[in-house]
Amino acid sequence: MAAPLADIGLIGLAVMGENFALNMESKGFRVAVYNRTVERVEEFIAGRARGKNFNGARTPQELVASLARPRKIMMLIKAGPPVDAVIDELLPLLDPGDILIDGGNSLFTDTIRRTRRVEEAGMLYVGSGISGGEEGALTGPSLMPGGSAAAWPHIKPIFQAVCARTPDGEPCCDWMGEDGAGHFVKMIHNGIEYGDMQLIAETYDVMKRVLGLNNQQMHDVFAQWNAGELDSYLIEITRDILAYRSKEGEHVIDAIVDAAGQKGTGKWTVIEALQEGIPLTLIGEAVFARALSSMKEERVAASKKLGYAGSGFTGDRAALVDDLRQALYASKIISYAQGYQLLRAAAQTYKWNLNYGGIALVWRGGCIIRSAFLGDIKKAFDRDVGLVNLLMDPFFRDAVTSRQGGWRRAVVAAVQSGVPVPCLSSALAWFDGYRSQRLPANMIQAQRDFFGAHTYERVDQPRGKFFHTNWTGHGGSTTSGSYGA
Repeated sequence: MAAPLADIGLIGLAVMGENFALNMESKGFRVAVYNRTVERVEEFIAGRARGKNFNGARTPQELVASLARPRKIMMLIKAGPPVDAVIDELLPLLDPGDILIDGGNSLFTDTIRRTRRVEEAGMLYVGSGISGGEEGALTGPSLMPGGSAAAWPHIKPIFQAVCARTPDGEPCCDWMGEDGAGHFVKMIHNGIEYGDMQLIAETYDVMKRVLGLNNQQMHDVFAQWNAGELDSYLIEITRDILAYRSKEGEHVIDAIVDAAGQKGTGKWTVIEALQEGIPLTLIGEAVFARALSSMKEERVAASKKLGYAGSGFTGDRAALVDDLRQALYASKIISYAQGYQLLRAAAQTYKWNLNYGGIALVWRGGCIIRSAFLGDIKKAFDRDVGLVNLLMDPFFRDAVTSRQGGWRRAVVAAVQSGVPVPCLSSALAWFDGYRSQRLPANMIQAQRDFFGAHTYERVDQPRGKFFHTNWTGHGGSTTSGSYGA
């Protein structure tokens, strides 16, 4: 007797694929599974999927034939050329209205291209960001789908059944927008994740190297912080990491080489910020900090020749810990403010109709950056759907300005001790720049006009009217073109 037709198909039975398939099945959906290495299908059906509502497929043809219409096929495979290869293989087997879903970490411009291609063939395409790692895939991730809008009613019952929930029970999944919007939102999520992780690492470093706190003391600090305004997944796991010991009693954190890896999504975020002319300084510094950390051997050699004893901290130690809390919270707000500025700029460029409050809601649970803080972002956009910058919202304005003192003291203490805090300090510099009525860019414009005749605007003339000065007396009146970054 043939197995019933499945509600959805899934290609890719690595850890994420297996867990996501089990998640969907546990919510009442029959899932057809396929993997290029067929042995993985057999192992899965005989192992974790045994006795459950799964259809195992040995070929793409079998997979397609085992699905109810409109067919829905999700790919959880390596981003890049493998996705295009699977699309090439599947398109001839599908009918108009069938839906292909890419759940990998694809670059959003690839998703824009693929959406166009699949739609031209008569099918529908979805690029969905998935956050939460292996555990989230199994128990409830944050899902950020975008692409062919006609696909959403068909996948919505599945996606909103398997996703995480906010504390109020709302699904951490909603439609992000057209073509590459879902993968763009996931890219911004990952960029903010880079920033949050670096900010936490910097506060840990100051506590360790400036204050000399031991792991247990730092564990207690992060436990206290996690019970307050900094309540979040990353603070929670930092607390647990600092307390963790091996069977031999070793603090594992102290045995880990200080060279961080990365998979590219943070770099993509910074590249896109440069393309859009958005000063994403904090996330940029987080990416560069990982790059600098990877130069381990070079840093060790430099440390022997470029030493600095530091001034040593002689102030109130408990007060500096509280200053670090304020600095971390304020900098975290700056990270999100910058990330949302990039979301807004990209929405204009790519003609996406993004729901900014909805994005914060989707990030409330299941994902790596989940935190109580995101509820405040949702409320800010509920108050003003056209909010230009988070700092223009009364809650976030007051949250940052009231913490300026502690933020500045924390950065000064780190600088005086020779401990790098690139994200804490760049966030502060961005804040000071954003709140400045006047910046020294007039000098830059004068320099550009001096050596390249790039022109400038005058404070006593309307914006958009440009002038040139013959600074040397022999430069002439010919001017050069310019463009906005």
